[in-house]
Order: sequence, then C-alpha cells, then structure tokens
Amino acid sequence: MNDYVELARLADRILEISGDDEERLAEVLDTLDPETRHELLVSDLLNAYQVFYYCFREVPDELTKERLMLHPASELADGVLLDEVDIYEVVFSVADRAPVVTITDGEEVLARLTGRHAYRDALCFLDESL
Repeated sequence: MNDYVELARLADRILEISGDDEERLAEVLDTLDPETRHELLVSDLLNAYQVFYYCFREVPDELTKERLMLHPASELADGVLLDEVDIYEVVFSVADRAPVVTITDGEEVLARLTGRHAYRDALCFLDESL
C-alpha cells in the first residue's frame, strides 16, 4: 500500500503527462505495477470517467461521460449510474479489481457483466431487450 501523499504526487504526474488525453492516461496507467494502479483506480485522485476509459477503452456518449466525470473513482465501489434506458438503469462499478456493468429494472438485477467487454455487452443486452 502506498502512502496517500506519494499516491497523490504520482497521480499529479500521471495527469500532467497525459493532459486531457484519456488514451495516453490509460497507457501510463498500464505501465504501473498492479497494486499501485489499483490504488489509483479506486481513489479520489481519479474520476469515474478516467477509470471507465481505462477499463473499457471506449468513450461513452457525452451525457454519460459528463456524469462519470462528476464522480470520484472511489464511488465505483458502490457503483455510478451510467444511463437510464427505458425502465432500465445501467450502473458501472469496480469489484474484485474488475469492471462491472449492472443492468437493473430498479428492483431486480437483470444482468451483471464483468471484464473488458462488459460495457459493450451491456449495450447489446439493452438493444436486445428493447
């Protein structure tokens, strides 16, 4: 476990190197040791959008991107709402060091998708369900 001050300095350097380029940020995160990378991905030092891009290497629609940018990555332990589609809620979280996209109807979990393709799989699930 890294010292929080050291982790904050590392995050500042990484963000300075990558600027506003999420692809560059993901590349830099890939170079870190897994433990340090995980600490950053679940901290208040990155936002949920940066983690979303790192996990899926995709840019969501503008509203979803803005919504994610408003949440610190630490909130991904509980989940951050990505979208509401018809009666469905799509939530992004990180559990056991893996990205998770959960689709719910507000009462029941209809799908819980994990891994690098979870977001794309969730979009396919919604297309088939509507």
